[in-house]
Amino acid sequence: MLNALYIVLGLGLLIAGGNWLLKAAVALSMRLNIPKIVIGMTVVSFATSAPELIVSIKSALDGFPDLALGNVVGSNIANLGLVLAVTILLGSIDVRKSFYTTDWPVMMLASILFFAFIYFDGELRQYEGIIMVVVLFLFLVYLLRFQKTAVVDELPEDDVLLPMYKTVLFLGIGGTALWGGSELLIKGAVSLATTFGVSERVIGITVVSIGTSIPELAASVIAVIKKEKAISLGNLIGSNIFNLLAVLGITAIITPIKVIDQGLLTNDIFWMMGISFLILPLVFIPKGLRLGWRDGIVLVGTYIVFVYFTIT
Repeated sequence: MLNALYIVLGLGLLIAGGNWLLKAAVALSMRLNIPKIVIGMTVVSFATSAPELIVSIKSALDGFPDLALGNVVGSNIANLGLVLAVTILLGSIDVRKSFYTTDWPVMMLASILFFAFIYFDGELRQYEGIIMVVVLFLFLVYLLRFQKTAVVDELPEDDVLLPMYKTVLFLGIGGTALWGGSELLIKGAVSLATTFGVSERVIGITVVSIGTSIPELAASVIAVIKKEKAISLGNLIGSNIFNLLAVLGITAIITPIKVIDQGLLTNDIFWMMGISFLILPLVFIPKGLRLGWRDGIVLVGTYIVFVYFTIT
């Protein structure tokens, strides 16, 4: 019971901390007169990936690499199999052209790069982390130069400039909440794994990854209820790209990540690659550049099967 409480409190602090950090980062960027498009693609993406980043770095440093890897791989699967599925079950969404020209190909490239680096030797090394971060940087440069129209303004409510004291306050409490949340979450997750006799990888890829996907899920459901444009497919794919290239890349630069539970290499990584690929035919069949409730059923069904095979 105490372990579950640690996990819930940890996730709550991570979500709140990520939100506070996001507000501070955007306010700071606006004060420095950084163009809004750059803020949306860099600052926002990094801030919304902060919970995954902190959990992965902390897990790897504490000697729980499977929690670090499971968190990211599981989040990528949950973003498409759970968050996107629930969104399109509640209401169909139109898909932008940039999906097949930029977003999906880069997500698959990031997935293949991660697969190539970790599958054969079971370790994500420092130089491989550097390559992943460089690829992310090149992708952002490409977006800024050639794909500005593909970037959606995710922050209409954050256009009001915060006072400096509030920015500093949000930065401080956001960072503290992220640190405290990661401590509680990792402690609870590792203890829970020990209690039930499962590996950290299983807890990371199910409980932790679903928890760190809750903000995206909540945003999607609220957008649909308010009859606003639902969270775009591009945003979720962007989150997956950042999870692989930024979160795992930066974590590997700080400390190499070595796979302990081989299930990550024999099961989880293939599910991540598979559900990422599955999005392409779903977008075009039966109606081009549109995702509807039938696609949602396929995705959530895939996610349920994945969770079943992971925990049994």
